[in-house]
This record gives sequence, structure tokens and C-alpha cells, in this order.
Amino acid sequence: MIRHVARWTLGLGLAFMGALHFIQTRAFRGLIPDWATKATGLDKDGVVIASGAAELALSAALVALPKERRRIGWATAVFLVAVFPGNVRQWRTRRSAPGLDTDTKRLVRLFLQPVLIAWAVWSTRAR
Repeated sequence: MIRHVARWTLGLGLAFMGALHFIQTRAFRGLIPDWATKATGLDKDGVVIASGAAELALSAALVALPKERRRIGWATAVFLVAVFPGNVRQWRTRRSAPGLDTDTKRLVRLFLQPVLIAWAVWSTRAR
């Protein structure tokens, strides 16, 4: 039961953040490392939108595909690892984003990322 609630909570968090990427696209542009635009062929707005879409897709999959939850959990963990350089860039450049408007909040966010990664794997593990 706890894993079920944790999976749904993670899904809701990803849905919220994914939607925010569409609503406040410009607020996330400063988090995108230059190499990410080169690697994807997208401009910074495109990377923000693509990552928001990925968060929304992972969110939906976490709650709607229980038979695939283990794979979705690992996909979510991989996604969270992939976006970590943006979190580091945000902290290093002191860029604000929704909810992350101080150096302390940005630093705490860095330490939260491994927790989210572990949460994604744990909450989708077979019982």
C-alpha cells in the first residue's frame, strides 16, 4: 500500500512539474546546459517542452500502467539522472526557477534528486 501511494505521489509530482514546463517555459530556459541543445538539435524552449512532455508521459505511465511499473520506474529514474545536469547548472549559475529562488533551495534540490531517483525505483518495485 505504501509503494502504491508513493508511486501515485511521484506521478502527481511529475505531472505538476511537467505542466509547469508548458505554463512557464521561459522560467526553465536558464537550466538548460548548452550541450543539451547541441545533443538534441532543439533550442532551449524545445528542450524545456520536451522534458515537460517526458514528465507528463512518465506521470501517466506510473499510474496507468501498473503491469509495466517496474520498467516505468527505471525509465523515470533514468530521466531524473538525465535532467540532473540542469539542476547543477541552476545551482552554479544561481538561476531561479519556480519554487527555487534562493541558493539554499537550489542546493537542497541537488540533494533531493538522488532521493527522487531512489523513490522512482523503490515505489515501482515488485512487492
